[in-house]
Amino acid sequence: MHWVWLIIVGAIVGALGRLFHPGPDPMGWIVTIVLGVISLIIGGLITGGFWGFVIGVVIAVILTAAYGRVMAGRTPRPI
Repeated sequence: MHWVWLIIVGAIVGALGRLFHPGPDPMGWIVTIVLGVISLIIGGLITGGFWGFVIGVVIAVILTAAYGRVMAGRTPRPI
């Protein structure tokens, strides 16, 4: 059950990270959830509780910006 909550809150944190990051974001909802979960894990390792959530959102903004910079020059492949 812990993993389900981690994915749900990771989706919220990833969405907040995309909201606070200005400009277009070249990612889908799966990448948003993955970045949110990663940022929550890092925030949870630093501190727990509410501050872990806040640090997770800040880290999600940073990861969103980094992902946008890395993926900016790539063109999507046709399916």
